[in-house]
Amino acid sequence: MENHIILHNYDNIYEGETSLNITDLDNKLLCTFVDQKNLEALISNIISSYTVKYNKIFALHVKSTGEYALTYNIENGNMAFIPPNTILVHRNKASNTLYTINALNELIKSLNGGIVDTNYRVEWQHYKNSILLTQEGQFKQLNTKIFKIVEI
Repeated sequence: MENHIILHNYDNIYEGETSLNITDLDNKLLCTFVDQKNLEALISNIISSYTVKYNKIFALHVKSTGEYALTYNIENGNMAFIPPNTILVHRNKASNTLYTINALNELIKSLNGGIVDTNYRVEWQHYKNSILLTQEGQFKQLNTKIFKIVEI
């Protein structure tokens, strides 16, 4: 069960109880694109270079391009290097959709008459099992299928 962050209106922000959920603030979800030839080497490289949170790396097959997307969580302070072709993504758990903030903004803009509105509700089920990103300023949806889950 997730903890909810509730902000209190204190005169001094350091007063009062601080039972806020800050454990995931340093948690970053990365997505690295790779071809099949280099897939296993990249998985080994990630495992040896990072402390992967939750001890899992998800290998997703991108149907349209034939490449793979590796997704894994790491701590912010654990980012000595970032592999080539890596982006920071967010995830909608209900639909298993990965997305960049730029792609989400472009999607909302296209669905909402050209207006980016942070209150706009995206119907995530329309983007189930996909990665939403922008490429050269254009919105792109990549449909994915789990290839394998690497347990560390």
